Amino acid sequence: MTKILLTTTSYQDTPGPHHELLDSIGAEIHRERGPLSEDKMLELAGEFDAFLCGDDMITQAVIDKSLPRLKIISKYGIGVDKIDVKYATEKGIPLLFCPGVNHTTVAEHTFALMLSLSRKFVEEVNFVREGNWKRLTGNELMGKKIGVIGLGRIGKEVSTRAKAFSMPVMGYDLYWPEEFANEHEIEKAGSLEDIFTTCDIVSLHTNLTPETENMINAASMATMKKGVMILNCARGELVSTSDMVAALESGQVGGYGTDVLDQEPPPADHPLLTAPNCVITPHIGSRTYESVERQAMMATQNLLNCLKGEKPLAQVNDAPIPEALI
Repeated sequence: MTKILLTTTSYQDTPGPHHELLDSIGAEIHRERGPLSEDKMLELAGEFDAFLCGDDMITQAVIDKSLPRLKIISKYGIGVDKIDVKYATEKGIPLLFCPGVNHTTVAEHTFALMLSLSRKFVEEVNFVREGNWKRLTGNELMGKKIGVIGLGRIGKEVSTRAKAFSMPVMGYDLYWPEEFANEHEIEKAGSLEDIFTTCDIVSLHTNLTPETENMINAASMATMKKGVMILNCARGELVSTSDMVAALESGQVGGYGTDVLDQEPPPADHPLLTAPNCVITPHIGSRTYESVERQAMMATQNLLNCLKGEKPLAQVNDAPIPEALI
C-alpha cells in the first residue's frame, strides 16, 4: 500500500474537505507534528512513497535515506527553503507546491502586526486584563512611508492595503512589476538602501536565500530612521536575532513585529521573547480556515495527481512525474 508522511499541523488541525480528499487516495497516512528536524526526518525516512510536508528539514541526507522508495514531495505552502531542491531534482523527485493560496491571509496578518505595534495593542490589552486602566499613546499609520521588500503576491497585497491606509509605498524587487506599480503608484527603490534610509516601516516579503539571510542586521538597521518599525511575515532568518535585540533595546528600532523566528518553536531563553517593543506570533500568518483549506486542497490535489501519474497543479522543479502509484 502507498504510504504518505503528513507533517503539517494546520492541515491536520483544521476541518475541511481536504481530509476527505486525502482519504480518497486510499493510502496509509502516517501523521507527525511538524515542522520536523533533520534528525526526526532521518528517523522516519525510508518508509514512505510521498511526503506531504510543511517546513520540515528535507536535506540531502534525508533524501538519500528516503530513496529508493520516496517518489514525491508535496509542499503545503510556498516556501521551499527547508528542502534541498537541487538534490531532489538530481534524484528525480518532483517537488510540488501551492502558489497563490495564502497571499491575502498573510497580508492581513502583516497589518495585524503593524497595528498592534503602532497602537500598542498587546500592552494595552494586558493592562486591562490586570485591572489597570493605563492609556498609552500610539501612532497613526496614515502618512507613514512603508517599504515593501519583495513584490510578489504577498508584497502586492500589502502594498494595496497600505494605500487604503493612506500610506506612501516604496517597493523593492529584482523583478519589478511595472504595470502593477504604475497602477498603484508605488515608488521604485533603486536599492535596498533606498528603503532603509527613507521608510518609517519596513516589511519583509522576500524568499530566504544565501543573499537575503540576515539582510536586516546591525549595519542595515543603523542606516534606518530612528524608531523604524520592522515587520517579518517571511522567514526568521532574514533578520539577525542578536542585532535586532540590540536595536530594540537601544531604540534604533521602535518595534519588531514577526510571525517567524530563526528557531521554531523557540527555546524558552530565545532573546526576542523578552525584547522590548517586540510582538511575536507563532507562524500563523497563513493559518485561517479559508487559507488552510485552499493550501491543503491544492497540496493534496498535487499529490493525488502525481500518484496517478498525472501533471500536478504546480511544480517547483522539472523532475519527471513517476508512473502511477495508485
